[in-house]
Amino acid sequence: MQRRSDRSDVLPNSNRKAIRERLLPGLKNRILQVLARIAPGATTTRVCLNRWRGVNIGKDVWIGYDAIIETSCPHLVTIRDRAAIGVRVTIIAHYREQQGVVIEEDATLGPGVIVLPDVTIGRGAIVAAGSVVTRSVPPKTMVQGNPAQPIATVEIPLGFGVSLKEFAKGLRPIR
Repeated sequence: MQRRSDRSDVLPNSNRKAIRERLLPGLKNRILQVLARIAPGATTTRVCLNRWRGVNIGKDVWIGYDAIIETSCPHLVTIRDRAAIGVRVTIIAHYREQQGVVIEEDATLGPGVIVLPDVTIGRGAIVAAGSVVTRSVPPKTMVQGNPAQPIATVEIPLGFGVSLKEFAKGLRPIR
């Protein structure tokens, strides 16, 4: 019986090094991404795992279960302090020449929101559940729909210490 040769006989050292340099970071990113989607700890574990992937994340950020934050280029996403990323949000930060997504301070993305590349969600902005954000959202604006359109201005951002009643009092419909 003939013994199979090991990889060192098949690939020269330079090829093995090149494969390792390209494959291992991508594999690490995917493993951390899967763990971040299913791990408990919306303000702890999920945030930490996404930071390890390369997502730029500020303080006191909340990331909901099953959120997909840019699968292959996580460094193109910035989530600033006190932002909330809802359950099953998808953030896509690159497509051809468009790249980058910034979620500003105190912004909130509702469940099932999709954010496309080259978008900034302004400070204190709210994106309603199921919306598709194709353009940047101004600060203190509530948007809804596909594509997301402004529906109200926000006086009090929906944050950790703000009740829903206080938040609702500060909404002003856009006519």
